[in-house]
Amino acid sequence: MTTRVFDFPSAGGYPLSGRLELPDPPIRGWALLAHCFTCGKDGLAAIRIARALARAGVGTLRFDFAGLGQSGGPLGGFAADMRDLVTAAEAMEAAGMPPGLLVGHSLGGAAAIAAAGELHMVKAVATIGSPFEITHLLHQFDPADVAKIEAQGEAEATLADRVFVVRRSFFDDLRHHDQAARIAALRRPLLIMHSPFDKTVPIDAATGIFNAAKHPKSFVSLDHADHLLSKPADAEYAASVIVGWGSRYLAPAPETRSHGQEGDVVAEETGAGRFQVAMRAGGIRFLADEPESVGGLGSGPTPYDLVAAGLAACTTMTLRLYADGKAWPVERIRTAVGHMKQDGEAQPDLFTRTIAIEGALDETQRARLLEIAARCPVHSTLTRGSRMMTGFDEPPIAAADPVEAHVQAMQQAVTTTSQSVA
Repeated sequence: MTTRVFDFPSAGGYPLSGRLELPDPPIRGWALLAHCFTCGKDGLAAIRIARALARAGVGTLRFDFAGLGQSGGPLGGFAADMRDLVTAAEAMEAAGMPPGLLVGHSLGGAAAIAAAGELHMVKAVATIGSPFEITHLLHQFDPADVAKIEAQGEAEATLADRVFVVRRSFFDDLRHHDQAARIAALRRPLLIMHSPFDKTVPIDAATGIFNAAKHPKSFVSLDHADHLLSKPADAEYAASVIVGWGSRYLAPAPETRSHGQEGDVVAEETGAGRFQVAMRAGGIRFLADEPESVGGLGSGPTPYDLVAAGLAACTTMTLRLYADGKAWPVERIRTAVGHMKQDGEAQPDLFTRTIAIEGALDETQRARLLEIAARCPVHSTLTRGSRMMTGFDEPPIAAADPVEAHVQAMQQAVTTTSQSVA
């Protein structure tokens, strides 16, 4: 997973700053994220949600609305945010990344609903802590600031501990949107997520959106979360719900290695816990971790578990290859591998391997299979030793296809053993 700059011009000609969270292959689809009012693309919630979606195979663009963050232009109104969203989606489509999911946080959620009607590529919309009435934003301003802006036409206002220059047209724009009618005419699957503890946008807003929406529509409570999803676990949960709910509107995630996928096994920190890493291997994704007793979350196999898993898998596969070649009546093979440290030994690492074979085999055949187990490629790698090359950013050496190489090694081990016992 990588983050790439994705800047593009607005309809008004000023630059809009974006960051594209690119998933590792296979890519299931693309999403566009609209941040909360005044938050920006670099807000914690925006970053966490976008990256969580990318880890699930959904490339996601987060960008600054006009007048915020690194984007140019003046602070726009609600209509301006809608135009920026439409422009962002069109820029993604032009780059070959049409957003099928539109995700909006707070006022960004309301803008997502409003913009979706103009975006043919959007298949589903998800909102997080979004208001039902656009004029809800007026209540976030100090009444004295509102009065000054109304009287002078333009003045500074403090919002979320930041000072903005706000025009009277900003307030006028908020009062001229029939969001209920837009929601009713959305004609897209809608996911509404809201916390009953949200003190910025009350939970009643979610009720309003849900009642106005037509089916298919879904509501998920973000229990105990705050409005900004300041806890990483809340942002991760929201993203996981979006991916799960939106899975029927995304390309299915292949559970097998596909042509063109990298052969390397990749481990990348998730940011959850001290040791948890997201693993990518053989076309699937899973977590690796350490037990809670040593400071981990216990959320996945340990590194030594994975080494033992390689030995167990290779042993079972090699035995199957040999048994099929001999046409022996082997019904099922099971290999259990454990690992321990034995102090005082010249080689302190000990792998224990227990093999169970179902089938009508005689003792000679069973003994032969035990010999084959000692010839499996991973067994040979562990007992013979290996070389290691390490580099930054780029692979230190071009490698052959590891899958093809492993199959060839198994076949060689089986053939060599068969010839030696013939």
